[in-house]
Amino acid sequence: MSDLFSAPSVPGGSGPSSARAKSAEPQAYDASAIEVLEGLEPVRRRPGMYIGGTDEAALHHLAAEILDNAMDEAVAGHATTIDVRLDPENRLTIRDNGRGIPVDPHPRFPDRSALEVILTTLHAGGKFSGKAYATSGGLHGVGSSVVNALSSHMEVEIARERVLWRQSYARGKPVSALEQVGAAPNRRGTQISFQPDPEIFGTQLFSPARLYRLCRSKAFLFRGVTIRWSCDPALIRTGDETPAEAVLHFPGGLADSLADELGANPPLLTPFWADEAPLPAAADGTENGKVEWAVAFLESGAASLVSYCNTIPTPQGGTHETGLRNALVKGLRAWGDQRSVKKASAITAEDVLGMGAIRLSVFIRDPHFQGQTKEKLTTAEASRLVETALRDRFDHWLAQNPPQADSLLAFAVERAEERLRRREQKDTPRKSATRRLRLPGKLTDCTREQASDTEIFLVEGDSAGGSAKQARNRETQAVLPLRGKILNVASATSEKLRANQELHDLIEALGCGSGESFDLSRLRYGRVIIMTDADVDGAHIASLLMTFFYRELPELVRNGHLYLAQPPLYRLTQGAKSVYAMDDADRDRKMKSEFKTRGKIDVSRFKGLGEMPPADLKETTMDPKRRTLLRVVTPPEDRMATRQRVESLMGRKPELRFAFIQEHARSVDELLDI
Repeated sequence: MSDLFSAPSVPGGSGPSSARAKSAEPQAYDASAIEVLEGLEPVRRRPGMYIGGTDEAALHHLAAEILDNAMDEAVAGHATTIDVRLDPENRLTIRDNGRGIPVDPHPRFPDRSALEVILTTLHAGGKFSGKAYATSGGLHGVGSSVVNALSSHMEVEIARERVLWRQSYARGKPVSALEQVGAAPNRRGTQISFQPDPEIFGTQLFSPARLYRLCRSKAFLFRGVTIRWSCDPALIRTGDETPAEAVLHFPGGLADSLADELGANPPLLTPFWADEAPLPAAADGTENGKVEWAVAFLESGAASLVSYCNTIPTPQGGTHETGLRNALVKGLRAWGDQRSVKKASAITAEDVLGMGAIRLSVFIRDPHFQGQTKEKLTTAEASRLVETALRDRFDHWLAQNPPQADSLLAFAVERAEERLRRREQKDTPRKSATRRLRLPGKLTDCTREQASDTEIFLVEGDSAGGSAKQARNRETQAVLPLRGKILNVASATSEKLRANQELHDLIEALGCGSGESFDLSRLRYGRVIIMTDADVDGAHIASLLMTFFYRELPELVRNGHLYLAQPPLYRLTQGAKSVYAMDDADRDRKMKSEFKTRGKIDVSRFKGLGEMPPADLKETTMDPKRRTLLRVVTPPEDRMATRQRVESLMGRKPELRFAFIQEHARSVDELLDI
């Protein structure tokens, strides 16, 4: 549920004087100082520019890039089957039965095959003109070459015209010539095997569970493809339900996906609205692609909107989601006009989407995304195309069953009225230079106005709050002490939630509202940091807070604003040298590695943040230059699994927690694992 976000560390003892000493003889800034990176060297130097970082999410982005290429072959009608296999030594193999990457010499580089050009050159591919692929997830010609650059070893096999070819690469460079292996009368397509480079990703390994969910989500997105998953059983952890082998084929498409995620007895307000349709053609008659959707309007439960473009997940939404919102809102308002319901005019997208579990997939030509990781679709025309394709069909669906349409309209109007009632409540603006406002609870605010540059620390108790207030940067860091363990919102009634002063103070401090009145644009801080003691009680409080944010302010989590601070548990001191350790294992390791001279090492265990001197708290946990934060995220393919885990561990049914404990008890080696 978390991926590591760490600021660069600053060695102790550096300061203005030392900086001046180092810069006393600056290097000459002339032509020799200008570096020119060639080939795939820019990718290895700055992997974050191409895959978003070097963490677990970035590691699995490599798998997605190769799988997306195979999916493009399937969507284009050239492949029907994709094999994905995970083997020991972090080796992943993806094979399709498509056309196979061309192996003949490239016209611009006669001494190199098209295969080698694609895998060793940035911005080389067959998806620029739209001639080889009408719609595709790959756009910039960098996916395969980036994976090659960041792999310690890659082997490619191409079966074309009944002949099998093979070539090997290491860290982006060919280590063998393209060779003709032999005849392949019953095989066609591309097979790529690769191992992520430990020099880039360290000891991180592919997760079988995450890869399986990725394959499953891709299979849902295109009805004409079968994905055959396999994994060495030794790689699957105890208690992990990921199968060693599976055949993934879903002829119902997104409707199958949504039904699978909602379970056997979802609280449906209306039957599913699911279908697919072509997007309106261009003025010259050229086809623009198609859209598929599955919508379930729910009487209760968590709303969700998961979208894709050309099989690429778009967790930050985009213009295709805008088109869907417009179609739903305008259609429901129009139905209200037909039924003479005046209050229907107050319905907004917030009211409609707040009661829907929605899956949306579009296939369009030449899509534009925000960034190389393609998390948001920015194609302006997509909004109009999707709205036009969906609007008539939504109107028709409503007209087919007036009683269900009336029920849906009434529920949406109720939500709109509730939203307007909440909006009447006072929001807490940031205090200005001319007027000091009464802030909620015991919040000690920061002085900077720009929200993106600020952060709020949520700490347990006044003692920890006192230390944090002394350790903070007053300009950019706010502190809100909380009284002990907050309400468990997953098991509490809505009445208890509304009456809880602690959560009311927290929502007031953040300024963005909650539930139906949530508005991310009004969030008063760029980062919301949960900072609790490094013990079991602290972990419990952190889990309660994460549950609150996940259930009541999910968009805050999805947009990357929630973090966990990582305070140390120990301070190790020998003479003038002090280092900090996060846990027992870290303590034992650093006692051996950090202190080379003989002598007694004093070990101090912090009882809690309130017992930690402000100077230590600042140095280890609050200073952006030295601290480590964990960003709390919900990957698109993990949303259902996350929801089920929260319900099992934090929900109202104790039997689910008991079943979880029974299932995982044998895998707990020590009490500290809990």
